[in-house]
Amino acid sequence: MLDKVLIANRGEIALRVLRACKELGIKTVAVHSSADRDLKHVLLADESICIGRAPATESYLNIPAIIAAAEVTNSIAIHPGYGFLSENADFAEQVEKSGFIFIGPKAETINLMGDKVSAIEAMRKAGVPCVPGSDGPLGPDGDVNKTIAKRIGYPIIIKAAGGGGGRGMRVVREEKELLESIATTKSEAKAAFNNDVVYMEKFLENPRHIEIQVLSDGQGSAIYLAERDCSMQRRHQKVVEEAPAPGITPEMRVRIGERCCNACVEIGYRGAGTFEFLYENGEFYFIEMNTRIQVEHPVTEMITGVDLIKEQLRVAAGLPLSIEQSEIRISGHAIECRINAEDPQTFIPSPGKITHFHPAGGLGVRWDSHIYSGYSVPPYYDSMIGKLITYGESRDVAIARMRHALDELVVDGIKTNIPLQKRIMSDQNFRNGGTNIHYLEKKLETEK
Repeated sequence: MLDKVLIANRGEIALRVLRACKELGIKTVAVHSSADRDLKHVLLADESICIGRAPATESYLNIPAIIAAAEVTNSIAIHPGYGFLSENADFAEQVEKSGFIFIGPKAETINLMGDKVSAIEAMRKAGVPCVPGSDGPLGPDGDVNKTIAKRIGYPIIIKAAGGGGGRGMRVVREEKELLESIATTKSEAKAAFNNDVVYMEKFLENPRHIEIQVLSDGQGSAIYLAERDCSMQRRHQKVVEEAPAPGITPEMRVRIGERCCNACVEIGYRGAGTFEFLYENGEFYFIEMNTRIQVEHPVTEMITGVDLIKEQLRVAAGLPLSIEQSEIRISGHAIECRINAEDPQTFIPSPGKITHFHPAGGLGVRWDSHIYSGYSVPPYYDSMIGKLITYGESRDVAIARMRHALDELVVDGIKTNIPLQKRIMSDQNFRNGGTNIHYLEKKLETEK
């Protein structure tokens, strides 16, 4: 097993990685910005080192500083968590070239799956179902692009190959809008991602967002750990996640899961990963692969009993997976609510000092967070301050526990989205299951 791991992240995921390392007897190094000296994992790590000032560009995105920290602390490996540099192929490559282990896939795999066009091509070859589209980048010929759009059928969506997080996308419903939309998306993609390659896909009107969690050891073995439904979204950002997804049968799970595992073996994937799909009318359509641990990984852990972070660490150490597909058992239901430091009406971030904090508890309740009474939420980073997860033998029980847990959770001194999460848990359509990715956005519009 790895001797010492440097955690190149902050907040709840850094604390989550630290806990997994401690269980495996791995020494930990916490790197932090000047604004994060009092983070929980920094206080608990075996060693800590400041790598720069508060802005992420000067700390958590500073590749030379992170690698230098690994060198001076004699770390063996670097865990990137999620966000920041977790899907940066250049970072992964520099980590490996510097003699450290990158806890994640190889740089070439991150590159392959980070470009949406090459990812779709790879998935088609591996037999993973994809959304009907241009099957490659769009060229400069307007007439050819119009022909492609007619073949796919309107409405279509123009997407940036290097996009993500809901950026770099534009829906086109009529041919007269097409060429201008392509030009605008290319321009925005160049500015945002330094990559103006765009492609075209069929726009699905009312899909759900369903993703498959996989683990692969890079040695020819891969398993899938059921699916998650992440359809409750606002501006393409997930708000609530659950596992398993309502309405997905065991037969459907096996069919799509096996294809994802085949793709992992085909591309030589190493570590934890997630295949994201749009799901409509009983069909799965691949949209992208996240080559890292996901924010919502706890719901999968709750229904399978598999510690995904510990499996990441095992694979990085060159060990095989500790569990085989035949041993995976899905039991009960789990729901995760992302708790953000933001105004629940305007969604404006609400940094500041937490004057009083009381976590939710009880049977089937899990709280993943770095906050505590007296902690000051900085204004420099993502507004998520914690994840509240509940488990039950059925979906109804998991929802009931979440409603009680949200009532118990106290975070005073700042505004949070707890009131919004309470409204979602009481919403009858959500309680029925199977809402699409547009549902929450429309609900919020009607409630204004």
